[in-house]
Amino acid sequence: MNKNTICLWYDKEAEDAARFYAETFPDSAVNAVHKAPGDFPDGKAGDVLTVDFTVCGVPCMGLNGGPTFPQTEAFSFQIATEDQAETDRLWNAIVGNGGTESECGWCKDKWGVSWQITPRTLTEAMAAGGDEARRAFEAMMTMRKIDVAKIDAARRGD
Repeated sequence: MNKNTICLWYDKEAEDAARFYAETFPDSAVNAVHKAPGDFPDGKAGDVLTVDFTVCGVPCMGLNGGPTFPQTEAFSFQIATEDQAETDRLWNAIVGNGGTESECGWCKDKWGVSWQITPRTLTEAMAAGGDEARRAFEAMMTMRKIDVAKIDAARRGD
């Protein structure tokens, strides 16, 4: 058993979400599906109650807790991508599966979970500091999905 596991609250679709994540992200899997042993406020005995899953190596649990606590941007997964192809693939998988775009590399999946699809070049630019970070930051502020070529150009000062 893990010492720390992220618990995500879903209305009733924790298993669907976990299966989507397992199919979409590397080093991800659905590890176990647990059914309720009795009735609970938003479900019946035998309904899926929790799902143990992994997203990019991070242990998570999805709880089908009902509509009381919806997801917010206060929690997000930040996924580091290596290039534009990986950025596009992950972004398009989330947005194209009923999700929504946001600003600066953020999007939401159809279950309301927020994702930051962040190319490493952007993270490296911010870590470099100074003018390089400022230029990359200014370029990022104009984007929804991050454009790697534009970030790289900003880093160089082109």
